[in-house]
Amino acid sequence: MCRSISPKSGPPNPEHILIEARLKIEMKNAPSFLGYSRLDAEITAHTIDHREQIDLSTDHAVRTPEQPLYRNLFAPNLWPSASHLPNFKPVYSEYINRMGEISIFFTSLISEAIGLPADAFNKYFEKDQQHKLKIVKYPDLQELGLEGEGQGVGPHKDSMLTSYLLQVTKHKGLQAQNLQGEWIDCPPIDGTLVVAIGQGMEALTQGVCMSTTHRVLSPPPGTGARFSVPFFQGVSLDAEFEELNDLENGGGVGRVPEEIKEMRRQIVKRNGGRLDDVEFTFQGGGVAKTLGEATLRNRIKSHPDVGARWYPEILKEMKELGLKEKLLREGRLTAQEEKGAFTRNSGIAVHAN
Repeated sequence: MCRSISPKSGPPNPEHILIEARLKIEMKNAPSFLGYSRLDAEITAHTIDHREQIDLSTDHAVRTPEQPLYRNLFAPNLWPSASHLPNFKPVYSEYINRMGEISIFFTSLISEAIGLPADAFNKYFEKDQQHKLKIVKYPDLQELGLEGEGQGVGPHKDSMLTSYLLQVTKHKGLQAQNLQGEWIDCPPIDGTLVVAIGQGMEALTQGVCMSTTHRVLSPPPGTGARFSVPFFQGVSLDAEFEELNDLENGGGVGRVPEEIKEMRRQIVKRNGGRLDDVEFTFQGGGVAKTLGEATLRNRIKSHPDVGARWYPEILKEMKELGLKEKLLREGRLTAQEEKGAFTRNSGIAVHAN
C-alpha cells in the first residue's frame, strides 16, 4: 500500500549536489555504506539500477572494536564540502531529524489502527535512533543510451518499518504493485510524501500491514533526470529475530487481534489470494541472528564493490550461498552434496555451511 501525506517542509532541490560528491565522498571509501554511489553501482533483483545517489543517515560516532561488526553501519556522514554547499549539511540534517520524529509518530498511529498500544514499537527504537536518507538521480533513457524500458530501481521491498519518498521532479516512474500483480503509477503530487510499508512492519504485525513492493522506471528519453529523496525509518540493529518472533513470551509488538488478521485475509482472498513477486527477506532462521547482521548482509549484496573492499569474507560466503541456492532451485545439487563441499562442471567449488 502507498499513501501520500503532507510534510511541513522539504529539503532543497538536490539537482546541483552530485558534482562534488563524485570526487571525494564515494561510498566505497566507507564501511558504513554512506556516501556517493556512481551510476550503475547498485544492484536490485539481480539487475543493475540506472541511478546515482548520496546515502546519508543520522550522524553517529565510528564503531569501537568491542562493538559487533554491523555497528560499522553507524558512522559520521561523508558530507559534501561546506565551502561549496554551505547549507547542505544543516538542511539535510534537520530534514532527517524532522522525518525521524514524523516516522515514529506515524508508526504509533499504525499501531493504534490495528488494535495495538500506541507505543508497541517503541522497544525497537534507540535513544539516538539511526534513520537513513538518499538523494537519487535517475538519468533519462537518452542520457543512458538505452531504448525501451530502463530499470531505475528494480522491484523490491524496503527493509524496516516505514519509508517516505519526496518526489522532487515532475516525472512519473515510481510504481507500486497491487494484489493483482499490476504496476500502479504513483505520480508526484505537490506538498506530499509517498509512504511505503517495510518488511519489518509486515513481520511484526503478523502479516497485517503488508510490505509495499515497488520499483522505479527510468524517465523517457529527452525528459531529463528524475530526482527523489527517500527517507527510511530506522530501528535498533541489536534486535534479535528470536525475540521478534517469540510472541508467547512477550516478543515482538504483541499479538494483533484476530479480527484484524481476518480483515487482511479477506482482502487477500478477494483479490485472488495473490501476494507479490518479491522475496521476503525479513526473517530469522538464517545466518543472521540480529537485524544488524541481516542489514549488513543486504548492504553487501546491493553494493558488492563496497563489500569487496571492507567485507571480503562475508561477500565470498554470500556468493557461495547464492550459488548453492541457485543449484538447489535448478535441481543440480543433491542432498549429499548439500552437506559438504562439491564441485560442478563449471569448475566453481562451493562449501555448504
